[in-house]
Order: sequence, then C-alpha cells, then structure tokens
Amino acid sequence: MAAGRGFANIVRLGFKELRSLWADKVLLALIVWAFTGAIYAASRGVSQELRLAPVAVVDEDRSPLSVRLIAALTPPYFRPAVPIALTDMDDVLDHGKVSFVILIPANFQRDFLAGRRPTVQVNIDATNMGQSFIGAGYIRSIFTAELDEYLGGTREPRESPIRLVARVRYNPNLTGYWFGGVMEVINMVNMLTIILVGAAFLREREHGTLEHLLVMPLTPFQIIMAKIWANGLAVLTGATIALLVVIRGILEVPIAGSIPLFLCGAAIYLFSAASIGIFLGTIARSMPQFGLLVLLTIIPLQLLSGGVTPRESMPELVQRIMLAAPTTYFVRLAQGILYRGAGLPVVWPDFVAIAGIGAVFFALALMRFRRSVTLTQL
Repeated sequence: MAAGRGFANIVRLGFKELRSLWADKVLLALIVWAFTGAIYAASRGVSQELRLAPVAVVDEDRSPLSVRLIAALTPPYFRPAVPIALTDMDDVLDHGKVSFVILIPANFQRDFLAGRRPTVQVNIDATNMGQSFIGAGYIRSIFTAELDEYLGGTREPRESPIRLVARVRYNPNLTGYWFGGVMEVINMVNMLTIILVGAAFLREREHGTLEHLLVMPLTPFQIIMAKIWANGLAVLTGATIALLVVIRGILEVPIAGSIPLFLCGAAIYLFSAASIGIFLGTIARSMPQFGLLVLLTIIPLQLLSGGVTPRESMPELVQRIMLAAPTTYFVRLAQGILYRGAGLPVVWPDFVAIAGIGAVFFALALMRFRRSVTLTQL
C-alpha cells in the first residue's frame, strides 16, 4: 500500500515537472533547437572535408606535365584552377578570392625528367586552418599520383614493395558529418540532462517551493525520482526525434544497429546523468554557482570520454580516471550500436557500468539532499 502510494506520488510530481517545462517556452525552445537545428548545424556547418576549394595557378613552365597537374585539381575537392600572373598572387590571397595558389616553376618538366626533383610552391590562405592543412595534403597526394603515373605508368609509388588496401565497413567515404551528427546527439543528451535536472532542483529551492514539497507527505527519494523521470523523458524524446528525423531523415546518415537498443541505453544513461545533475544541484547554492559547476563537469565529460578523440590516444592516467564517468561507457555503447551494429551480448557490460555509476551518484545526491533537509528543519 505504501509502495503504491509512493509510486503515485512520483508520477504526479513528474507530471508537475512536465507542466512546468511546458510553461517555460524559452527552455522548451532551447530543447527543440538543441535536438534539431543545433545538431544539423554542428554536423554540416563545420565540415572536415575539402569541398570546392578555390585554387589559382601560376604556370611558368607551360609544359604538358604542368597542364596535366593543373587538370588533376577537379571537383568535388577543388574548383577548376584559375590561371593568374605571378604579380597577382598576393592580391588574390589577401582578398580571400582563393584558398590556394600553386606556383609551378619554369623548366619544371625538363628538370623532373632529368631527376633533379624540382619544387612546386603551394601558397595557402591559412585563416581556415583545418581546411588549409587538409587541402595541402590533398594537393600533395594528387600531384604525387600524377607524377608517378607520368613517369612510371602507374599511380602507385615505385618504392612501395606492397600495396595496402583499407576497406571501411561503416562510412566508407569517411564523411565527417556522419560521425559528427551522432556524437552531437550524445553531447546534447549529456549536457541537457545534467542542466535540466540540476536547474529544476535549484529552481525549487530559489522559489521556495521545495519547502512546500517537504511539508507534504513526500520523501526526498520521491522528489528526486520525479525530477529524474520527467526531465529524462523530455531529453529522451528529443534524442529520438534527433535520430529519426535529423540524423536518418535530413542528413541521411545510415544507422547500423538497433535504435530501440540505443534508446534503452540512453534511458539508463539519463538516470546516471540526471543523478549527477541533482548531485551538483545539492552542492551549488545558486544558479551562477551551478553554471560554473556544470562547465567544470560537462567539458571534461565530453572531451575525455572518447567522443572527440580516441581514448587510446590519451594518457593512461586519464583513461583510468574516466572509467569512473558514465559518459565513457555511453559513448562506447552508442558507437558500438549505431556505427558497428553491436547487439545486447556485446554492450551489456556498458549497460551495467552506467547503471552502477548512476546508482552511486543517486545515493550521494539523496544523502546530500536529506542532509540539507535536516539542516533546513533545524
């Protein structure tokens, strides 16, 4: 009887949280934007691929080989090369008309055939550092392949004794936004869950409604669980829409594994992240303090969990410390399901780890909440 009454209290309090969230149109708009426009902008707006880069060429050789090199700069990586004079090189770069200016020196073909190893100069507008380095690498590989074929009849390097062929199962073209879009969903789930639940707890305290709840026949466990399931449901709904509508629908990114299995893992992670949010809310005494704590918490979780860079490239000490964070297991779980099509027999240890870490943070948050209630009553 008491258990049934406690469950009913959790459900009613959760619906109260949902009504408060629905009434806050600014926060509701933020959630909608986070799982739609923000994911699309983050995945497509910051491209890691070179696409239609403007390039100009100063051809002082005007030989068949130099013409061949210029013709090899083709879409979709480069726009057709524009011939310019040497005196115009600085002007087109300073005004941002092109990203690359290639200078082919006089007698290039003659020196190359004679084995003198002539130099091709590539001038780069490095205001976009990522694209400039990628483009320089593309130009080098394209020119190397063309020169090998011109001299030896094959595009493979002559000094290579073997040929290595890499076959990528998921995302064979290595399209950057395929990875970026999915990881942005994970980042949004992590960030919004901690912020929403912690802010909801602090809002109750600052508005004085937390004391109203405490004089009712409610326990701290019921109050915390209501905030977790209500805000977690809102985030889980947003993540589902992001995967089905934005990722698979608009961006047309294929999902290799089971979306329901991923959502089950996300639901468990929501409990863990929400417990962290409640724990931070019990430490902070105001919204500005909570904001600073969130910054100190979310940034390491996102940067060191394996979503931005592989964990194997981090120092071993950092890898061991991040094993205590649920985000590490959630990122591994999400990548396994969505990228590699992993099933429950593969990812169940991550499910258990997320639930265990979440239970620890939930117990700590509940203990601090009960202690703060006791101090308030005294």
